[in-house]
Amino acid sequence: MFTTHPDIGERALLRPAPQEAYGAYQVSVARTLEDLQQVVAIRSAVFLAEQDCPYDEEFDGNDLCATHFLLKRQGRPVGTLRVRWFADFAKLERIVLLPCDRGRPGLKVMLAHMFELVSRKGYQRMIGQIQARLWPVWSRTFKCELIPGRSPFWFSDYEYREIEISVPVHPNALTMTEDPYLIIRPEGAWDRPGVLDASVTRSNNKRSAA
Repeated sequence: MFTTHPDIGERALLRPAPQEAYGAYQVSVARTLEDLQQVVAIRSAVFLAEQDCPYDEEFDGNDLCATHFLLKRQGRPVGTLRVRWFADFAKLERIVLLPCDRGRPGLKVMLAHMFELVSRKGYQRMIGQIQARLWPVWSRTFKCELIPGRSPFWFSDYEYREIEISVPVHPNALTMTEDPYLIIRPEGAWDRPGVLDASVTRSNNKRSAA
């Protein structure tokens, strides 16, 4: 779970979430099987049940190579999105909220944390494939534009458009010269010592014994 305010990520939003929303919601990267089950439950409730998307089109073979974000309110999973990584851009996908949380500020909280992580990884742009009918919504939510010269296309019975999203530059973007212990920490938790940091003491004791 993220513990810091996503100052950089919030800059990608056209209007920030109310400050109190960051206390009401929790956002985390899905790291466990239980986390992924919650992601699947939310997407199944909306995309499969509400939008009648075929199972094999919704769960498309990309979930185990993506980073998933999980939004909770009062401990209850209410939203999710996923990001996939390419050479010089990231791709925003599968943004979804349960009906009980639509129109609330949780979406902006989740997006701000997502943009923060994307920026920290050094990306400055993302692409998204959005349902064409939702362009007015996304164009008022974060800094984006329709990609010029790209025609609408269809899949899973909906018309889609491609957008480019501007990601703010992070002053502490990760590079290959980072401390090696930082790089091996869990995704998004680079500033907190991880389990492998703690293993250093054990390794030092073994060297001393030798």
